[in-house]
Amino acid sequence: MTAEFPAIDRDKSPLLDADHDAVRIADALRGSPHIRLVADAEPGDETVWFTDANDVGYALSLTTVEPIPDGPQGEAFASDAVAAAIGNHPDFVSAGLARDSFDTITALTRTGNEYTLQLAVAPRPGYGKELASPAADVASVADQVLISNPSDSERAAAELLNYVAATWNKQDLALRQHTQAVARSLRTR
Repeated sequence: MTAEFPAIDRDKSPLLDADHDAVRIADALRGSPHIRLVADAEPGDETVWFTDANDVGYALSLTTVEPIPDGPQGEAFASDAVAAAIGNHPDFVSAGLARDSFDTITALTRTGNEYTLQLAVAPRPGYGKELASPAADVASVADQVLISNPSDSERAAAELLNYVAATWNKQDLALRQHTQAVARSLRTR
């Protein structure tokens, strides 16, 4: 006789939820006043890209790595800010610098997933070849509208786009997506 196991509740399974940890780390970093820009992360990503207040680009890798005690050291200020931002996010139990390392952070999620995060100075792929973020894209569209002799409604929409772009990291995902849709519609005119 074989036992039947109940179906996995996809909304409650911590195993299926682990794919979203990069998204949670990116959201945690957006809440830090010491981090300027965080690239959007998608479920399943293994790297989170961000820049600190000094515009130094970093890649935060979610793969498990062995700390290298004699290897190159990252900027302590950035790693402290990353650890604090992740540790203060509600989806994480703790985050802190690994022993004897300024570029390795250990993070524990509320669902029990533990990560060793490797911080490395690295520009985001394509940085400088395209706009740095969706916020920069939205601001660029708004600026193009404002210099093109806009109607009153187009001017109001462009000013709102500029405001949302300036406060991008403080806005929720739904507002960001709607703002990008409005920017796309203004760009096609």
